[in-house]
Amino acid sequence: RIKMQQQQLSQQQDFDPVHRFKMLIPQLKESLQNVMKIASLNLTHNTAIDNGVKSSDTSVQRFDKSLEEFYALCDQLELCLRLAYECLSQSIDSAKHSPNLVPTATKPDTVQTESMSYAQYLVMIKSQISCAKDIHNALLECSKKIAGKGQPQGIM
Repeated sequence: RIKMQQQQLSQQQDFDPVHRFKMLIPQLKESLQNVMKIASLNLTHNTAIDNGVKSSDTSVQRFDKSLEEFYALCDQLELCLRLAYECLSQSIDSAKHSPNLVPTATKPDTVQTESMSYAQYLVMIKSQISCAKDIHNALLECSKKIAGKGQPQGIM
């Protein structure tokens, strides 16, 4: 049972963009250090070649590969931040547009300060139904326009 809970926690952390971001930061730091080290070695090597001290036969690490790895980590971090932002926006919208608790006659002791009256609840639900109908109608209209474009124009 404990092992199962640990697996669930691990899976939740894998999908949590903030946790993933925190896990990627040390890798990014290490990658940046590697980029700087390789750049320094390549600069030193090229300076020695330019000064005639060394020939170009010796191999050096490829700067472009290390830079590509660094950029790949930056891209992953950017995606994590975008996903975290989207999750936050969705949470805010959900809290804004979804109903709070409505006290019922069977459980009047569960009335909370953030609960709404039944009349407020009905107004909000009617608003949501109206919005859903508008979206449905817009999708129907778009599908009719798309279907209309597929028909030959000359035959009517």
